[in-house]
Amino acid sequence: MVAGTAYAPSYAAVVSFGSVGNQFNMEFVTIGNAGNAADTDANAKPLSAGAVGYTYDIGKFEVSRDMITKYNANYGTANNLAITLYDMESDGIVGGNGANRPATGISWNEAARFVNWLNTSTGNPAAYKFTTTGVNDNIDLWDSGDPGYDVNNKYRNSLAKYFLPSYNEWYKAAYFKPDSPTSTSGTYYDFANGSDTAPTAVDSGTADNTAVYDGQSGPADVNSAGGLSPYGVMGLGGNVYEWEESSGGLANSSGSFTRGVRGGRWISGSDSLSSSSRINVNPSFEFNILGFRVASRSSSAPPAVPEPSMMVIGTLFGVGGLMAKRRMKK
Repeated sequence: MVAGTAYAPSYAAVVSFGSVGNQFNMEFVTIGNAGNAADTDANAKPLSAGAVGYTYDIGKFEVSRDMITKYNANYGTANNLAITLYDMESDGIVGGNGANRPATGISWNEAARFVNWLNTSTGNPAAYKFTTTGVNDNIDLWDSGDPGYDVNNKYRNSLAKYFLPSYNEWYKAAYFKPDSPTSTSGTYYDFANGSDTAPTAVDSGTADNTAVYDGQSGPADVNSAGGLSPYGVMGLGGNVYEWEESSGGLANSSGSFTRGVRGGRWISGSDSLSSSSRINVNPSFEFNILGFRVASRSSSAPPAVPEPSMMVIGTLFGVGGLMAKRRMKK
């Protein structure tokens, strides 16, 4: 791959959620260059990922433990939809339960409940359709009678403001480096540091060309999880694995299908951070190394048309590749 030209990232907004006393801020970065081509590298997983035909925003940082705690205080506990965090210190990770550490032990279903609250608490439609009351129950699909239904992505309500990033949205934010702020051309790299060479492994920090991996001390604070991607996003490589919205097979045609996770974690080798690594996990699983981040419709653009489902067949890793513990609720 040939290096692209760097440019200044675009910071979209800092959005406040929750009520006074239990309020938190989430910073978003704009992912522009709508209409970019997909990555055609034969080693990319999934094949032909990264093409997005619209501008969108993505969280600069992973969701923190503090955000989940405040979701519970604002909504989850009172509605029997509280999300329980993994006790990282029980695994010997000193400070692992700190408020600014990434929220871990979060299933896809729980992450979707959190995202739905981000929407409904700010006057927007829910992104995901739940018809049962358990916090870890699977979603149903949106259907043609539902406002916001899109035949190409039955998981996501197209009218929602906040959502989990699809495989294309996540991949582009991590591995694509456009030639200029307005260009649709650019270069895909193997790692989220805008390079085909793995970033330097660190335990924490914000230095360029670093990521939190290949260590034992546990994940870093979400705002100290290494250098930024070309778009200005932190922690897309290392720290904790992150849920994609998309199903393992990319069709998004059943709520019980596995979901993609990617990005590696603090104890990963560099291969897990690369564009060639994607793992499929049951949406109800709650691993101690699994977190997530939130994406959003661009504040300056109309509602995005969800990406078309792609019947791409590739070699995908099984859940066994995680080599992680199921969450123990302590």
